[in-house]
Amino acid sequence: LLFTFTLTPNYIYEEPWVNLLRQGFNFQCPHGEVLVAIRSYFSEKEGSDRLWTFECQRTPYGLGEPTECWWDDINRAGMEWSSTCSNNGLVAGVQSQYFDAVLDREWQFYCCRYSRRCPYSCWKTQDIPEYYREEGELVIPSYGYFIRGAQTTFSGVLRDRQWKYILCRMTEFDCDFENF
Repeated sequence: LLFTFTLTPNYIYEEPWVNLLRQGFNFQCPHGEVLVAIRSYFSEKEGSDRLWTFECQRTPYGLGEPTECWWDDINRAGMEWSSTCSNNGLVAGVQSQYFDAVLDREWQFYCCRYSRRCPYSCWKTQDIPEYYREEGELVIPSYGYFIRGAQTTFSGVLRDRQWKYILCRMTEFDCDFENF
């Protein structure tokens, strides 16, 4: 008797991944929405890369409409990176390009500013994923918290990243501080 079977990765095919492995992507939330969930699946066989998916949600009414949006600082593949949206912005998108030479990605956040609102009660998450090469997931813990940026480390040995996302609340009034 001869048996044949196919091994498939343990990710869910129905997940709406925004990229193919080893391919770039550009994801932006609809106007007036920001990122509230990030998921990724690691594949060592396909260039030590990750599939990514993002979810957005409308900001609270009291925050108003975004007054301006922009692409913030970019990192370099294979390097550590820390980025918080400038001008008190909130993360409303992500773009990334894969580089075969280092088996890593460059990253850039799309940020939106809401009037002159300021962040407060900011904190960093634990490492996501907890260990390199695991599936990663961030879901905002409660309504009213927003992603302002991230700090990420890259393992040159394991060819993967861990992320600590910077989460904040935003004032319901205008303030005069920038990058508070």
